[in-house]
Amino acid sequence: MRSRIAALSFALWGALSFGASAWALQAGGVEVGDLESGSVAGQPFKELEVDVQLFAVELGPLKTWYPPTTVIDFKVRPGRPLLFKVTNMSSGERGFQMTDRVNAGSPFVLKAEVVLKPGETKYIGVPTSDLFYATQGNTIKYHDHLNPKQPGGKLIMVK
Repeated sequence: MRSRIAALSFALWGALSFGASAWALQAGGVEVGDLESGSVAGQPFKELEVDVQLFAVELGPLKTWYPPTTVIDFKVRPGRPLLFKVTNMSSGERGFQMTDRVNAGSPFVLKAEVVLKPGETKYIGVPTSDLFYATQGNTIKYHDHLNPKQPGGKLIMVK
């Protein structure tokens, strides 16, 4: 009887511990908004430095995000949330989707998605914990989900 109670207690403790770690991955989350009204992890966008600027551009028939590769060295960067500024410089609506495609089926995967009208700018805030713990590897890909056959880009993280 004591062994059953001990086993049940251990199982309950394990289930509670797992639940807390699952919440930790969902605690921050990606936030999309405007510079004045947006915030991530309790910090307003306007108080954060923009880390990455991406532009939706058209080069003839090619629709892409510029620059195609961005490298961020987290060894020398403070632990504040990462702030992306995405601007549509194209003549039509453009999509921006950033995700870790390896983990795309996981409920805890990092995923940011927004649709931009011509000339529109949005800010995307990502807690650094989400970048490190909700992704595999050091590369996150971004692309235009409205034009999936067009080339996208990569965010390379040096940890």
